[in-house]
Amino acid sequence: MSALGWLTPRRRSATARSVLAGEASAEAARKTALADDGLLAPAPDPAPVVLAGVREAEVPATAQAPEPEPEPEFPVAGDDLAAAFFDLDNTVMQGAAIFHFGRGLYKREFFRRSELARFAWQQAWFRLAGVEDPDHMQDARDSALSIVKGHRVSELMSIGEEIYDEYMAERIWPGTRALAQAHLDAGQKVWLVTAAPVETATIIARRLGLTGALGTVAESVDGIYTGRLVGEPLHGPAKAEAVRALAAAEGLDLERCAAYSDSHNDIPMLSLVGHPYAINPDTKLRKHARANDWRLRDYRTGRKAVKVGVPAAAGVGAIAGGAAAAIALHRRRK
Repeated sequence: MSALGWLTPRRRSATARSVLAGEASAEAARKTALADDGLLAPAPDPAPVVLAGVREAEVPATAQAPEPEPEPEFPVAGDDLAAAFFDLDNTVMQGAAIFHFGRGLYKREFFRRSELARFAWQQAWFRLAGVEDPDHMQDARDSALSIVKGHRVSELMSIGEEIYDEYMAERIWPGTRALAQAHLDAGQKVWLVTAAPVETATIIARRLGLTGALGTVAESVDGIYTGRLVGEPLHGPAKAEAVRALAAAEGLDLERCAAYSDSHNDIPMLSLVGHPYAINPDTKLRKHARANDWRLRDYRTGRKAVKVGVPAAAGVGAIAGGAAAAIALHRRRK
């Protein structure tokens, strides 16, 4: 399909298929989270932080400067009507999970060299452009569906654990991870929301100690993939429908929830919550965030965003994590 032909899908509102995809994703996420309840690996201890990103030990006891008015506490500890929703690709993790997954499957001889070349090109495009191109993403999902058709869900879950260690673990943005940890420390649930397969997203969520994941649901019968989707990929309006469905099932107040994403495609999801954040934003999302006074944070270069909007409880960890990510990325580019 031509580039012009994608303008309508990018701007479209929710359809019956996107509602179906969202509801299916929410149901799968809750089922998995309930099954895992109490079994998640503990998250690493966060760095000590205080409001305004200043350690108490760094403030002289005799300082006479007037105290600045503190920011309202966020996330609010103990608010069980609030939760956080994080996009995955280029928000929590550098690159796209579907492409890393494809590399791992190729290594295990799930498909041919020519198909790997297509995955490599799609990943290169994603990294250079820094945004989700629907044409490339759709092609990747179609390829993945054809590859997994006939395989057992349990087999792909087991392989997914290995692929995470091989290709994904070192690509997590420390700054975004610190933001998620702040919500967890406040006693809130934290969910990934991604167009990646829900099984892959669930593995990543478990490894990061998050509550669970909303992702694209591939149809399976008796534990075997059919090569079809339930509804459509969890992208754009479908993500918003998934968050809406999960919030209703969990009894959440969306005005008290937060959402984080890098892509303008996720504006429907970000607009649902009372605390939207643009993380590593593409040009369109950055412009929209500035126009609507949304908070921004960019971990790709270490530069501070125009509007400093890190949740107070995550200040030091997020800033330090962003700097570490920038240094690591610079070294890899040398």
